[in-house]
Amino acid sequence: MNASLNAIVPMACVAAAGIAAMVAESFRDPGERMPIAGLGVVGLLGAAFSTVLLWNRNASSFGVVSADNFGLFVTGTLVVVGLLSLAISGPTIERERLPGGEYYALMLFATAGMMLMATATDLLVIFLALEVMSLAVYVLTGIRRDSARSTEAAFKYFLLGAFSSAFFLYGIAFTYGLTGSTRLDRIGSMIAAQAMAPTPMQFLALGLLIVGFGFKVAAVPFHMWTPDAYEGAPPAVTAFMSTGVKAAAFAAFVRVFLSSFEPLRGHWSEVIWILAAATMIVGTVGGVLQSNVKRMLAYSSIGHGGYLLVALVAGNDFGKGAVLFYLLTYAITNIGAFGVIAVLDSAARPNDQVTDYAGLWNERPGLAALMTIFLLSLGGFPPMAGFIAKWYVFSAAVKAGYTGLAIIGVLTSVISVFFYLRIVVMMYMTPTDTPAQFPAVPKIAGAALIISAILIFYLGILPARVLEWAAASISTIF
Repeated sequence: MNASLNAIVPMACVAAAGIAAMVAESFRDPGERMPIAGLGVVGLLGAAFSTVLLWNRNASSFGVVSADNFGLFVTGTLVVVGLLSLAISGPTIERERLPGGEYYALMLFATAGMMLMATATDLLVIFLALEVMSLAVYVLTGIRRDSARSTEAAFKYFLLGAFSSAFFLYGIAFTYGLTGSTRLDRIGSMIAAQAMAPTPMQFLALGLLIVGFGFKVAAVPFHMWTPDAYEGAPPAVTAFMSTGVKAAAFAAFVRVFLSSFEPLRGHWSEVIWILAAATMIVGTVGGVLQSNVKRMLAYSSIGHGGYLLVALVAGNDFGKGAVLFYLLTYAITNIGAFGVIAVLDSAARPNDQVTDYAGLWNERPGLAALMTIFLLSLGGFPPMAGFIAKWYVFSAAVKAGYTGLAIIGVLTSVISVFFYLRIVVMMYMTPTDTPAQFPAVPKIAGAALIISAILIFYLGILPARVLEWAAASISTIF
């Protein structure tokens, strides 16, 4: 019995830390400073340690949660996301006077849901994990209760999220009706047996599941919530949900479609091809039109979701490994970019417009240099990690025969450089009449940003080891 619980140890560590954060908040006197974030760090380090111990063991809990190397790689990515998010959250909590225990508990519960979503091998468990993650993120989005913009963003996110959850649940229902099971391995066997004569009901189940996943990965046309939610949420929350939610959702997306529904690849790959192309184009065009940095990075996130869909469409060994490597590099880079926004935010001004970055090099040269690294990585400049990630994705598409999709990806990536470099030009080359006022950088948040930059260069210059881990990890589920 004890062995059957091994697969859920990482998420149990994180959930226990979330419970501890809530209890600590309830015992905290008003005005008392308590290092509640440290509880989250302990839980995430426990998850990291257990992930290492479970590596190559293929532990399974009750047949619905599998700690295979694929799920563990994503779990490790989520640990990195969680630690960096906790590190950059301090300035936001102090400035906004947010309840620290509630904030950290929600972030940890959302992380536990993400880990469960990445390791679940049953559609119903994936749905439960999706809801655990989503409900926590909805509340985090609107945690600034006195902000009308934050409340509006949370409300839109919640309504559209509930709508997409209904689609996903109907997809599960139709899949169960077709196969008599919600277990991914059994669904794969039944679909393979029926693949020679696919029925309209199979296509309906596929379509409903695509809608559900498409919303969570912000694929066009299910992306409408993204700019408003990213803009309305506190910057640290935006960093967390733009990376963690995408990593967990893509992990489940890949597990379901490249294993259980692999026999129907000839049908769903055409749909994903269209979604990938539309997502890259809309994300790029939308980003060019933005003057708000958070909305610009929201459309950037949409575009990067399109690049990940390209790897999913390719579906070869190259593309499968590229998905995991891209998720890791994107997570580190995007948290770094939003982390800079978080530390620049102040009670007097949010500093989230492109023009607000004028003169940053003169006032905060270290932050300007870090922001440049993150933006160039998002744009795919060598020797940053973003270049290697995009190169592997586009190479996978070409090798799989999707040259047209790869060309669209390259063109949109080149165009996206415009709105990344616009901020760089503003920081270094735009004169200001009055010196900009930027807050001091907290040591912990600054250290997290420096670590992110170091990881970006490491993954860009020496990616071989991580790429090998990614390729070996994803091979465990196919």
